[in-house]
Amino acid sequence: MIKVKDLQKKYAGFEAVCGISFEVEKGEIVGFLGPNGAGKSTTMRILTGYLPSTAGEIEIGGMNLLSDLLAVRKMIGYMPENVPLYTDMSVHGFLEYRAALKGVSGKELKDRVQIVMKKCGIDTVSKKVISNLSRGYRQRVGLADALVHDPELLILDEPTAGLDPNQIRSVRELIKELGEEHTILLSTHILTEVESVCNRAIIINRGKIEASDTLENLSSKVQGGSLFLNLKGNQEDLRNGLTALSAISKVNFLETEDGWNRFECVSKPGEDACAQADDLIKEKKWPLREFRRDKATLEDVFVELTKE
Repeated sequence: MIKVKDLQKKYAGFEAVCGISFEVEKGEIVGFLGPNGAGKSTTMRILTGYLPSTAGEIEIGGMNLLSDLLAVRKMIGYMPENVPLYTDMSVHGFLEYRAALKGVSGKELKDRVQIVMKKCGIDTVSKKVISNLSRGYRQRVGLADALVHDPELLILDEPTAGLDPNQIRSVRELIKELGEEHTILLSTHILTEVESVCNRAIIINRGKIEASDTLENLSSKVQGGSLFLNLKGNQEDLRNGLTALSAISKVNFLETEDGWNRFECVSKPGEDACAQADDLIKEKKWPLREFRRDKATLEDVFVELTKE
């Protein structure tokens, strides 16, 4: 659905996007992540045709963005971070107006407006003036606007920005449902959002792509997670034995109580220390009352790949 090759965007004395390449397959929900100023929004605006690139090639649905701009735009539903709404219009009136601007007409226009209002949960406020809606409902109106011409690709920039936890959960569930019918590229700072709705993540930092993979594979590339052990015995002997394991990069002593010593063993990237630790404990016959593994989270991956 999306093919980006050597995309570059330069401003006066500054390169915001540094020759990045990536692909998004049809039917995927892909998270596009990065710290502030990484080039996320710039890339998304280029993909939607709102901002010209300095260099590179972009294909959307097999069509060249530069030479087939109008046709490509019909395939895209774009929801920017700050949704531009005409707040003096009713929800229904605004969506009819936007549908007409996007080339929808006649009975199809009326049908599409009804469909997206119901799909986005705003049919009950269709006659309300947008200025009287809560932020959560305004976000839903913005999402309905992106959907009204039935695009194949949705590009969503911070769709849950400024929402409360209940509103975030509601919009998140809606995005999951939309992913059954549309390809979605989703930019967000909320990493749990990506973990709950996305098939894959692309992490960009300083205008360059640091990683692009499934969430599980990204976690294993950074580190194998941590293994928490609570063992009885001499603290130094326990630490030395665990440190000697080839799958462990670091052993952190956490606490001691009545001869029980608690450790965090950090696995090396791509390694799982569980099997080696289990064999060692059985060999040494160390008394054990905790053996718990925590996998690396997307937050761990993000911090590791984007830290200074």
